[in-house]
Amino acid sequence: MSALVVTGTDTGAGKTLVTAAIAAALRARGVRIGVAKPAETGCPRRADGLYPEDAATLAAAAAVWSPASPASPVSSVAAPVARAAASGIDAAAATTETLDVVCPYRFPDPLAPMLAAARVGTTIDVAALVGALTARATDVDVLLIEGAGGVLVPLTAAVTYADLARMLDAPVLLVVGSRLGAINHALLSLEALRTRGVRVLGYVVNRLAPAGDLAVDTNTDLLRDLSAERFLGELPYLADGTDTLRGLREGGAAAHAARTRLAALASAHIDLDALVTAGHRRA
Repeated sequence: MSALVVTGTDTGAGKTLVTAAIAAALRARGVRIGVAKPAETGCPRRADGLYPEDAATLAAAAAVWSPASPASPVSSVAAPVARAAASGIDAAAATTETLDVVCPYRFPDPLAPMLAAARVGTTIDVAALVGALTARATDVDVLLIEGAGGVLVPLTAAVTYADLARMLDAPVLLVVGSRLGAINHALLSLEALRTRGVRVLGYVVNRLAPAGDLAVDTNTDLLRDLSAERFLGELPYLADGTDTLRGLREGGAAAHAARTRLAALASAHIDLDALVTAGHRRA
C-alpha cells in the first residue's frame, strides 16, 4: 500500500493547494496518483447535491476527474468522471473514478466532520473508510489523502485524523500555513503526531503573505532550527491561488493551465522524491 495523509496546522493553511500541486507534479512524472478527501464540510448545495469543492480540485489536479464540459463545472457527483477531453487531460492518463469515491462523506455545515455529521443525523463509519482507502491505495503508486482542518480534528468522538493516519499506517505530511503564530501551531501539531505514534514524513511551509511580512519571512528558518522533523520545501505566496484552484474545476484550457502551473510549482519547491519513497508502507 502507498498512502500519504496531508494535514495542516489549521484551517486555511493551504492543504488543498499543496496536495493539488503535489498531485499534478507527480502525475506529470508518470506516477499513478489517487486522491481522497474522506470528509468535506461546508459543501455548497447545487442542483445535483452537495458539491465537495476541495475534493473536485484534488481529483482534477490528479487527472482522475474532470467536469462535464468546460462551461459546466458542476458535473453529477455520481457520474463517471473520466471526461478527459473536457479538461485537456490525455485520455490514457485519466481514470474512471467518481467524486463519491474521492469524497465519500460531505456535509453542508462548515464544522468539524464529527459535528457536521451529527447535525444531519449520521456518523462517519471509520472502519469502512479505512477499508476503502486501503483498497484504493493498492491500485495506485501514491494515494494522497487530504484531511480537514488540523491534526486533531475529530471524525468521530473516538477518532481524529491523526488516528486515521495511524490506522492506515500511513505517514503524514504537515502543511504549515506561514503567518504569525505558525511556529506554535506547527510545533504543537508535530508533537501531537509523535505522541500518538504517527509517522511524520516532514512538513511543507506554505507562505500566506507576500515578502515583507516579518513573521512569514522568518518562520521557515526558525522552524527548521526548532524542529528535527524533515523540511520538505516552501511554497511561495500565490496571490491568485484561489483562482488557480478554481481553474482546475472549470475544465478546458483553464484546467490544463492550472495543472501545469501547479506541477511546476511543486517540482521547483517540494522534495517530491521523498514523498514517493516514504509513501510506501513499511515491510
